[in-house]
Amino acid sequence: MLGRVNHVALAVPDMEKGIAAYRDTLGAKVSDIQRLPEHGVSVVFVELPNTKVELLEPLGENSTIAAFLEKNPSGGMHHICYEVEDIIAARDQLKAGGARVLGDGTPKIGAHGKPVLFLHPKDFFGTLIELEQV
Repeated sequence: MLGRVNHVALAVPDMEKGIAAYRDTLGAKVSDIQRLPEHGVSVVFVELPNTKVELLEPLGENSTIAAFLEKNPSGGMHHICYEVEDIIAARDQLKAGGARVLGDGTPKIGAHGKPVLFLHPKDFFGTLIELEQV
């Protein structure tokens, strides 16, 4: 079911500082900031040869990232995203196996313009899992 790791997402309290750390300090290529009000976040992607790192910053007070940063003021790993070929088939197989899909189970369009779902972290050793259809 799982394909490659699409990205590892890090919540950051200050996007500009996050960009500077990856672009200026580490010398990485960083995308432009993309605002995703439907997800309550602003994102950038750090391009690496084998995957990406996504930096997430809250967009609005109701952002789930804001709640994460309240608990982790310095930021930290928020989720890992795996690619799947068929997100509906993956969802159905996971649910049949007892995994909990967050929300109502309907995929939303993610930052790459593709369908995504999130899986409950309590089912995966405390790690929030995102699935993205490729």
